[in-house]
Amino acid sequence: MIAVRHATPADIPAMEALIARSGIALSAGFYTSEQAQAVTRYVFGVDTQLVADQTYFVIEKDGQLAACGGWSKRATLFGADRTKLGADPLLDPAREPARIRAFFVDPSAARQGLGRLLLQHCTDAALAGGFHTLELAATMPGVPLYQACGFTIIENMELDLPGNVKVPLAKMRKTVAA
Repeated sequence: MIAVRHATPADIPAMEALIARSGIALSAGFYTSEQAQAVTRYVFGVDTQLVADQTYFVIEKDGQLAACGGWSKRATLFGADRTKLGADPLLDPAREPARIRAFFVDPSAARQGLGRLLLQHCTDAALAGGFHTLELAATMPGVPLYQACGFTIIENMELDLPGNVKVPLAKMRKTVAA
């Protein structure tokens, strides 16, 4: 049985563990081991503002945490609490895109449609929040999913991380209709 529900503060330790497993294992073939380790250590993690806003979700499969991810009505494009600098203002749905944020699937549940299910759930929630455009910063492992779901790359980006590690990302966008 698969269930999607709002993430709660009590879920944070399990989500952090899932994110670490996913960030390393599912980066194989897309990033070097050094890149996967750096982005997982310095960028990936839970943004607790999304949990507080009730825009971050978990998917449980047979009672076990199998995926997490969300959308945001705030300006931050990506990153965990430790990467934020200052305020995270609300976006104007009439002129700014909602953010798709922090999608991670447990490696044992990869390629089973959970990312697509979570993306549809978040898209529906953002539409209900008045947004008609979605934007995200995709890691290279995420690009195929987002492209298959109608997102287009609008900008190639590169993160400069400690240890002189450079990690490519793709800024992507999609217009949605109610």
